[in-house]
Amino acid sequence: MKLPFQIDDGMGAAAALGLVVLPADETLENEMRGLLPRDGVAMYHSRIDMPPEVSPETLASMEAALPAAVSLLPSCKLDVIGYGCTSGATMIGPDRVAAIIRDVHPEAQTSDPVSATIAACRKLEARRIGFVTPYVETVSAAMRDLLERSGFEIAGFGSFMESDDRVVARISPESILHAIEAVAAGSDCDAVFVSCTNLRVANIAAQAEARIARPVISSNLALAWHMMTLAGVAPDAKPGAPILLQSLR
Repeated sequence: MKLPFQIDDGMGAAAALGLVVLPADETLENEMRGLLPRDGVAMYHSRIDMPPEVSPETLASMEAALPAAVSLLPSCKLDVIGYGCTSGATMIGPDRVAAIIRDVHPEAQTSDPVSATIAACRKLEARRIGFVTPYVETVSAAMRDLLERSGFEIAGFGSFMESDDRVVARISPESILHAIEAVAAGSDCDAVFVSCTNLRVANIAAQAEARIARPVISSNLALAWHMMTLAGVAPDAKPGAPILLQSLR
């Protein structure tokens, strides 16, 4: 017996988003679930090959691996595809990342945490940035240089100096909160940016903002905000949500 059926717009009636995630990343997917709207927005994930040791060489190696990772995303129409690695986007270059994604999904808009953070800082009119990273010096320096070339001043800086992404995923939110406070206290910054999709910032961002009286932007907050902006959807931002998400309401 052949049963009748009807077709609707599917799970991504409002927006269908794709996300490329690092193998050692334990944070990005989980934080995204809490940042994106629950109804009508579908998120599809793919993993990209990369060693857990974060260095300029391993980050740059993802350029060759990115096409295969993007091709594993669903063949449905994706409104926005994000590459979920801040330091990787820095080393490969945001424009090159976007070009690789569009080669596979030409209809999709693109984002990455670097492009998203730059857009977020401009949205919040934050020029002087307090900068928190988990990275070793060479990786942090490359990212700092990119932000400065994009028109921002690094007013304060601090790093956990950790090269193993598996360890970064275990850095406690309390440690990150203290790092945000320390960098903000030591600088005259307009906002604090916490880099790395593996750092758990989303659930402490509003608390940190209350303590330092300035916006807090993380890689994941910026990426979620930017992808929603490009897709034309608003977050389920409740009172007390991070300042960046409230800007979409």
